[in-house]
Amino acid sequence: MTRLHRTGVDQLDPRVGVPTYSTADVRTGIVHLGVGGFHRSHMAVYLDDLFTLGLSRDWAVTGLGLLPQDSTMRDALLPQGCAYTVMTKSADGAVSARVVGSLVDYVFVPEQPEAAREVLTDPRTRIVSLTITEGGYHVDQNSGDLVVDEALARDLDALRTGGHPATAFGLIVDALARRRDAGTAPFTVMSCDNIQGNGALTRRAVTAFARLLDPDLAAWVDAAVAFPSSMVDRITPATTDADRTRLADELGVEDAWPVVCEPFRQWVLEDHFPTGRPLLEEVGVQLVPDVHPYELMKLRLLNAGHQAVAYLGRLSGFTYVHEVAQDPLFARFLAGFMEHEASPTLAPVPGVDLPRYREDLLARFANAHVRDTLERLCLDTSDRIPTFLLPVVRDQLASGGPLHRAALVVAAWARYAEGVGEDGAPFEVVDQRREQVMARARRARTDPLAFLEDARLFGDLRDSERFTTAYREALASLREVGARASVEAWADAG
Repeated sequence: MTRLHRTGVDQLDPRVGVPTYSTADVRTGIVHLGVGGFHRSHMAVYLDDLFTLGLSRDWAVTGLGLLPQDSTMRDALLPQGCAYTVMTKSADGAVSARVVGSLVDYVFVPEQPEAAREVLTDPRTRIVSLTITEGGYHVDQNSGDLVVDEALARDLDALRTGGHPATAFGLIVDALARRRDAGTAPFTVMSCDNIQGNGALTRRAVTAFARLLDPDLAAWVDAAVAFPSSMVDRITPATTDADRTRLADELGVEDAWPVVCEPFRQWVLEDHFPTGRPLLEEVGVQLVPDVHPYELMKLRLLNAGHQAVAYLGRLSGFTYVHEVAQDPLFARFLAGFMEHEASPTLAPVPGVDLPRYREDLLARFANAHVRDTLERLCLDTSDRIPTFLLPVVRDQLASGGPLHRAALVVAAWARYAEGVGEDGAPFEVVDQRREQVMARARRARTDPLAFLEDARLFGDLRDSERFTTAYREALASLREVGARASVEAWADAG
């Protein structure tokens, strides 16, 4: 058994792919906020491919952990020199493993705030990238306006009194202000989160936060800082102890936190980097002038598709995504949602065969070896449904198109948010707005529309007679006949 470390990869089993470049020769050019499984299966892998080609080796990554629980990632990565293993699971059961060397350092911000400030203000840092989840942007789901919650308020107080910020926005604004004052060029801020127009939204939120500190700083940020949009895609389930054990038993690699993912990956990126960027086009990244058609396709087909199966699947007794996707009834429901409700809301996507893309999604969801859990897809629904699914509903309301399947998904969320399965067994609802969501779900047992009352989540949808009629019918069906029978009734809805 070999404990993984970046300086000893030549000792690993030859079946494990390892960096062919000297990991001592790569230098930080990117600081990434929110190092989790997805970042390590996606952007870091593209960079590792690039370094293998002998290109852009001054674009390695230093990761920042922002939250107290990120100490777990620190404790896994630092003893390994920040090297880690990517386990790619194909639909035929084949598993390949490779060690990635593009992540070169990790800073745990709660204990190392000055180190975080130093790397963010270093002139060699030219990109700051983000995977902080949809809920990490502190914005109203409907208006896009900045919401100054307790975390941001603490950062404002800290920055006004010479202290250290703790949130992503506080760190970014603090570093940009210091770079401006030192005459250092600003870094580019690159969101890699599943948010429509993630670049524009990040610009709006960062600028709004800066304005609370200094209007002149906000004007400079808006004029001088680039915020390219991106679309990212690779299904990356949570790593399990079984994955660690398999890696150790079959390949002799002891890795505290390997990453598991599917073979498919895609990255479409707006080509706007005034201070430079890696040569990502050399490793398959699509550099385009407008990401919008691609991101809309992914958000409304893959991400909304995940939501379409998550709650109905859990209520029907499934555990894994592939179990739902392999069930002919649920597959028909999902295909109908994607074709008849989501796809009509999309603009043409250059170079993409949309029917083939939908077919490929169904196949990806059905990959039994990835073992992606429905529980993962049900996390933080208050961030996901308003971002992925409700825009489909609004566009279909505007066009007069079908929305019954989407209404059933929203109703399934209301039923799921009660925290009790159809068998009467309780389960945990994990959501940043858990108390409010569960309270409205309980009230919806006697007042179905109570679940839609939160305008921050649903906007004015509660006032739409067409949507609320479909939603009430769906919720009543879920209560009367259950999720599976409701899916059967709604699968071919017009």
